Amino acid sequence: MSSAARGTGTLDSQSMFEAAARLPEQILAAVEAATGIDGLPDHEYVEHVVVLGMGGSGIAGDVMVAVAGPFLPVPVTVVKSYDLPDFVGHGSLVFAVSFSGNTEETVEAAGEAVAAGAQLVAVTSGGELGRLAEGIGAPVVRVPGDIPQPRAALGAMAIPPLVILEEIGLFPGASQWVSLAVDQLARRRDELSQPGGLASEVAKQIGRTIPLVYGAQAIGGTAAQRWKTQVNENAKSPAFYNVYPELCHNELAGWGHNGDVTRQVLTLVNLRHDAEHPQVCRRFEIVTETLREVVAGVVEIRAQGEGDLAQLLDLVMIGDFVSLHMALREGIDPGPVPVLEDLKLRLRQA
Repeated sequence: MSSAARGTGTLDSQSMFEAAARLPEQILAAVEAATGIDGLPDHEYVEHVVVLGMGGSGIAGDVMVAVAGPFLPVPVTVVKSYDLPDFVGHGSLVFAVSFSGNTEETVEAAGEAVAAGAQLVAVTSGGELGRLAEGIGAPVVRVPGDIPQPRAALGAMAIPPLVILEEIGLFPGASQWVSLAVDQLARRRDELSQPGGLASEVAKQIGRTIPLVYGAQAIGGTAAQRWKTQVNENAKSPAFYNVYPELCHNELAGWGHNGDVTRQVLTLVNLRHDAEHPQVCRRFEIVTETLREVVAGVVEIRAQGEGDLAQLLDLVMIGDFVSLHMALREGIDPGPVPVLEDLKLRLRQA
């Protein structure tokens, strides 16, 4: 448990600090849960891979694209909606990822995938998705039910698809990448758990400004998206993200004429990793120099660890703790998200 979380009483009613700190153990449990699953297709069957999921579950697909996508012999498509692409059918391996098993977009899309003849693999704690998969004899990887929120289950939901891709011969070496990631996360956790550590200092730098999180390519972009959504849900604060090199072709032009406003409300957070293209490194330098005059401050975070998965999850863990410390500084309980629950309730009543 993070030392920063001790003594907060009911401020962290769902033990989100502890959940964030347990990511290495969660990943190891996910590997065990996904290993040796029956009913998987032979790799010759798979013409493309599709990942269905929303929110804290949907990031599993983004992790796959960032880490496995460049090495897979087949394309990967992430679907965060009700509707499937028309190409899904025989030859499609579809991972349906839903923490609760009741995410309506994912359940509907999974039903369409089954009807189209795709091979379904469910990653869920149960619910409608679990019943759908069990009803057709599709493999199910169970997500532990004691994780407090979907966003705290990243390891339990993102790692099983990588393990399964290795099991069927599409992503050899995945287990080694996972092992390297666990090693790095354990080291990072020890650092983040110290009083006055990196996460609390970054949260202090951001203060009450809005984080503008920039990352590079798929690894940094996925991490930046995760930072944004964790600040939204844990700190109950706005946050924005964008990705190099694309932001150099549009967003950069938007910071030219409102510096008197943006320098009061935005803090630039640069997420760096070792796999950046050399020209992207130059872009970071030039863009940061340009924006320094129109933001409240600039923070740079550099990933550590060996391998793309380790560096991606290292950035993710730092962001998770930063968002929790932002909540702590403002006296906000990071766990509950009543506005999202209210939205789901109103949708069901329609």
